[in-house]
Amino acid sequence: MSKWIFILTAFFTFTACERDQEIAPQIEVSPNAVTASTFYDEGFEGVYKSSYTTAPVAFANGTWNFADALTGNTTSDRKTGSQSARVRNSGKLTMSFDLPDGARSFKMSYAKYGTDANTTLQVYYSTNSGSTWTSAGTAVTVSKTSLQSTTYTLNVTGPVRFEIRKTDGTTNRVNVDDVQVESNPVVATPDVVEDYETGSKGSYAAGSVTLPTGNWYLNEALIGTLTGDAKAGTKSVRIRDLGSLEMQFDVQGAQSVSIAHAVYGTDAASTWQLQASTNGGTSWAAVGNTITTSSATLQTATFAVNYTSAVRFRVVKLSGSGLRINIDNFTISGSAATGGEPTDPTDPGTGGGGSTDTTTYNSVHLTLGNPSGAKTDVTFINNYLLQKSQFVMSYSRDKGTANWVSWHLDESWLGSTPRQDDFRADNTLPAGWYQVGSTDYTGSGFDRGHMSPSADRTATVADNSATFLMTNMIPQAPKNNQGAWATLEGYCRSMLTGGYEIYIISGGYGIGGTGSAGYKETLAGGKITVPNRTWKVIVIIPDGTNDAARVTTATRVIAVDMPNDQAIGTDWRAYRTTVDAIEAKTGYDFLSLVSDNVENTIEATVDAL
Repeated sequence: MSKWIFILTAFFTFTACERDQEIAPQIEVSPNAVTASTFYDEGFEGVYKSSYTTAPVAFANGTWNFADALTGNTTSDRKTGSQSARVRNSGKLTMSFDLPDGARSFKMSYAKYGTDANTTLQVYYSTNSGSTWTSAGTAVTVSKTSLQSTTYTLNVTGPVRFEIRKTDGTTNRVNVDDVQVESNPVVATPDVVEDYETGSKGSYAAGSVTLPTGNWYLNEALIGTLTGDAKAGTKSVRIRDLGSLEMQFDVQGAQSVSIAHAVYGTDAASTWQLQASTNGGTSWAAVGNTITTSSATLQTATFAVNYTSAVRFRVVKLSGSGLRINIDNFTISGSAATGGEPTDPTDPGTGGGGSTDTTTYNSVHLTLGNPSGAKTDVTFINNYLLQKSQFVMSYSRDKGTANWVSWHLDESWLGSTPRQDDFRADNTLPAGWYQVGSTDYTGSGFDRGHMSPSADRTATVADNSATFLMTNMIPQAPKNNQGAWATLEGYCRSMLTGGYEIYIISGGYGIGGTGSAGYKETLAGGKITVPNRTWKVIVIIPDGTNDAARVTTATRVIAVDMPNDQAIGTDWRAYRTTVDAIEAKTGYDFLSLVSDNVENTIEATVDAL
């Protein structure tokens, strides 16, 4: 049976009357636009090579050259079928053919042979038929006798081939099996077009508006419908003073951006700038030249760009106190959705189980990995990725809480902003999902327990206010939330003065806790699940750059697992455990972007300081 698997994802243009019913961000494309990807799969079955002598091996799906390697079928060979490749010394497994449609990702399984000691493997790819080779990513340490897997996200286009090298040079042997490459065909790229026709915002106060393309943040801006508003339809965005219009979502690549603009009514000219962010809105860079808007009739400004990965844009008004401009028909050309390894969209545990996550994420808060493989996809109803500037989470629609919240903490996040206490629903959730409100915990005996704490975000009012979104809360027993949990939060902040930065992930698991009004399993008529336990994983490293690569076996990692009840003790140290133990309870894969040998060591250690 063929090992080629075909996946087709079609994008359709929705009519205006359908948009009100859509729960997913829309991309307007030709109805014939199709993204197709295939999987090349090699299990090293069907052909037997008995010696380590260098020679080609013609498998059903293509010929590989085996150097200091053979096909092993003994009981000591780790394999999913009847055999796998076995490599020794500085051996190699090399494709002798090209995959014509590039590679989005490369995946393989590996394990130690028999009782041999640890070894290392590295994957390389070539886009010129093997003349030169490029590393696909960091080397993997082979330390287990059961098959492990690693995936490299590549996004290579055009013909490509791969080579797997044993890099430690020792006589220890390693098994390699189940090589899978997802193709990356060049396809028609859709335009993202936002005309603001379905939006509604009547004041200049800063806030988000949910539109067909996604959520947009309007600061000193509103959706204008007046006669003085220049617009292609019935609405456009009106920005005054030094306001801005900002995407709160990413598109996958962009070749050009076109924006219609005009002055409002009889206002004088103003200047504005297009800016782009490739790290989820953490930082922004100017795109092209500053634009002067002087006409009351819509003009189009087009910016040539060349982004091949995730990017978002914003318009920032630079001049004209009291003056207003209109923005309409914001069009991004050359963006496309990217594929990935199929996962169970409703299971927040997908992505665990010892796999190595080599994905590069756009948010600083996911520097060490995405524990559940969450995605901003409405089919991932219980593992939905919500990205804020202040933190990132996996949200469960059915639980009414986050599965986990992840955030970065250093001194730049701290300032003098007071606690805002503006608990409120998160209106960035997909349409049709219940939005937990500020009063849904009232009278329950449980605190609205912050995952990312208010005191960790005091640099600006916006940062602090974001922590009071109800998606950042779980029902916590008061003596949990106000006792050991709060003490640990303060301890983390105290570490920053010593020149450290911290990565923190927190959440809850299980069902049923005991608050001040007794035991409960749900709140708000079953819309919110009360967790039985609360947990945190905390990674502390010295200030610096390239953070995931700087995590070592000596890095301090604190993991805690606390009961969500009123009998909890006050000392957080009493609840220390291992990261491995929390992974076993939750099904998540923490620190997946840390090298395997480091991850294996620090996840098995209980903090003792």
